[in-house]
Amino acid sequence: MMLLLKRALFFFSLLIGYPATLLAQDSVSVPVVDATTRFSGKQLIVPLSLITVGAVVAASEQGKSFNRYVKGEVAAIRTQPIGADDYLQYVPAAFFLGFDLIPGTSKSKHDFYDRAFIMATAYLTEVVLTQTVKYAVHSPRPDHPSETNSFPSGHTATAFVGAELVRREYWDDSPVYGITAYVVATGVGVLRVYNERHWATDVIAGAGFGILSAQIGYWLLPINKRLFRSKDRQLAFIPYYTGPQGGLSLSYQF
Repeated sequence: MMLLLKRALFFFSLLIGYPATLLAQDSVSVPVVDATTRFSGKQLIVPLSLITVGAVVAASEQGKSFNRYVKGEVAAIRTQPIGADDYLQYVPAAFFLGFDLIPGTSKSKHDFYDRAFIMATAYLTEVVLTQTVKYAVHSPRPDHPSETNSFPSGHTATAFVGAELVRREYWDDSPVYGITAYVVATGVGVLRVYNERHWATDVIAGAGFGILSAQIGYWLLPINKRLFRSKDRQLAFIPYYTGPQGGLSLSYQF
């Protein structure tokens, strides 16, 4: 768990760890809050519905029977595990962050720094939410019952964070981007069940946690911009990695 968090912090520090002077030059000159970051109660409907359905069904006897049925049906068609889900979970996030850096491609709603802050906030939220629930619920995995961290699916949550980020960022330019990202995320969830790493209800709830975390990333962007991107504030992350140890130093000038 600690190794995962260290790697995540190191990864995000690389994304936004440019010199403080560059951040100072790229100061905020437009209103911080806009339609892309404004909270709406409607945005909670889908993620909370998925989380509720996943949790309620998983806790009921009928839901447990449903999970066992799905596991049995999948086992009947499975020939060998497919490990693509370990890599596909990151594809939507990579698209979200880097796609418009390619000349001649779609234009995003936010610049690179804003997208980096959105993504870092979203994934930190996702890790906190899913890991807290995992170690509070103690749900056994279908392939190894001794591992009691099955609910919700972290891989699925990671994939749906990226998918929702892509949808929100690029939908006005072309819905195809968001739809494709959701197809990839759904594929990750299906593979988690196919590989017997998760129950179906784990995947349903994981999708909800992922979408919710992406929404939170956008909602908190105005706060991040006020804290880190105003003209009078300078922030720099300096990552280091020596093999057995890694971390980052932070400089904040105000």
